[in-house]
Amino acid sequence: MIPNLIRAFKDFAKAHWPQLRLRTILLGTFLFVAALPGVAALFLRVYENTIVQQTEAELISQSVVLASAYKSAWRDGAPDRSRRFLAPEAPTIDLRTMPVLPPRPAPVRRGMPDPHAVRVAHILLPMASDAAAVTLTATRLLDAHGVVVLGRDDVLVSYADLPEVRTALAGRPRTVLRARGQYEPQSWLAVISRAYAIRVHHARPVIDQGRVIGVVMLSRTPRGLFVGLYQDRGKIALGIALILMTLLVLVALLSRGIARPIDALARASEDIARGRVAVPDTPVTAAVEIAQLYDNFRAMAERIERRSRYLKDFAAAVSHEFKTPLAGIRGALELLDEHGEEMSEEERRRFIANAAADADRLSRLVQRLLDLARADMANVDADARADIAAAARRVADSFRSDRFAIEVAASAAPMARITPEVVETLLETLVENSRQAGAERVTIRIEPADNGVLLWVSDDGPGIAIADLERIFEPFFTGRREAGGAGLGLAIARSLLAATGGTIVAKEVPAGACFRLRLPVA
Repeated sequence: MIPNLIRAFKDFAKAHWPQLRLRTILLGTFLFVAALPGVAALFLRVYENTIVQQTEAELISQSVVLASAYKSAWRDGAPDRSRRFLAPEAPTIDLRTMPVLPPRPAPVRRGMPDPHAVRVAHILLPMASDAAAVTLTATRLLDAHGVVVLGRDDVLVSYADLPEVRTALAGRPRTVLRARGQYEPQSWLAVISRAYAIRVHHARPVIDQGRVIGVVMLSRTPRGLFVGLYQDRGKIALGIALILMTLLVLVALLSRGIARPIDALARASEDIARGRVAVPDTPVTAAVEIAQLYDNFRAMAERIERRSRYLKDFAAAVSHEFKTPLAGIRGALELLDEHGEEMSEEERRRFIANAAADADRLSRLVQRLLDLARADMANVDADARADIAAAARRVADSFRSDRFAIEVAASAAPMARITPEVVETLLETLVENSRQAGAERVTIRIEPADNGVLLWVSDDGPGIAIADLERIFEPFFTGRREAGGAGLGLAIARSLLAATGGTIVAKEVPAGACFRLRLPVA
């Protein structure tokens, strides 16, 4: 069951995997890793601020209850029939911006407290003591002048000069942060936590019929950062697990997008070096650059395979072409060696002439093979330019005679990205083939095409068999072998055009032969 689910998930991921660039994967990974320390520090600060705000929220809730009890005792239990309005009070503490005040100063002695407030404090003493025992909150109740009526301080002392108490006496609650008096850090971890050395002080007015009748003053040390971390260890562990899972996903992304495809490509290159051309399919999860590398590698492997087959066929053809004249020369030499004295002068001259003809044929073959090799290795400069019409007219002038006519029809064609010498070599090869085939008239037509220049070379000769329209470009294929043809002219022409990015094809026409050459625009 589980393997099927994993397989289904992998198939779904491959079907919907986005095409990412290598720099995008690396940038995302590096940004995430670089952001981790900052995120961790920010998390600790935000978490610590949340802990302190939680302490303030608890003090707010406790003070509201005590203020309500204070007012009820002040009214001797009489109900307050004034309208109630929803007034939620959010925590206001922000450790980043709120200043930490000095420890709370000692109170000052200031007159007698309000007797009614003292009686209220006596009633609320059990409630305040029970709450302080559970919440560890320092609780003080003040009268309308800021004099303590309940608390651990001596009687007749006042906190009216404290800023939070002044705000409460003015009718508004207020929370402040104060440094803990006589506090010594117990651990080096306290340096990391700002909340270790502060106390949260909250003062809330007790309002009855629009006037302040007392103040509830509470203070408490917030929960420590590391105590909070320990208490929330489950949630934090979940967050760490999510971060680790994210890192694992990034590692898997790097592996599937970069490492694995490169390993597969390396193994494929080793196979090609051993003679086995088998390029793996491009992984769906590969980065865009890796996918392009796969495409280029596959095209290279296909070219290597084609080249290998071409070399094998070419070697076999060369062996066959050289075998006949070599056999003729060897046979003539053996006959002359064994029966030369018995032969007449005419017979000896005939055998020597045959051997010389075979030697000339070998010489032509070697020269044409050199031409083919140069054509295969030719490179055309990207800045090369040629006026095709002018080159065609020069070729026509060199071949034109009383028995052989050449016509050049040139439209307004752009310059081609090829050298004039290559154009003339191509046209000379085609025109010479037409003349040797028995044609009396050749037409060269030049016209513009999409991003190229077209040359049409047609003649009125016997034409080309349909089955041979493609074979005529193969090395050593010729219909004039008896006349000494090597069958390399069109192969050389195709190689020269391929070096420039052009093409040549033989077209099927009702009469004669027709070739279409396509050249790239300069």
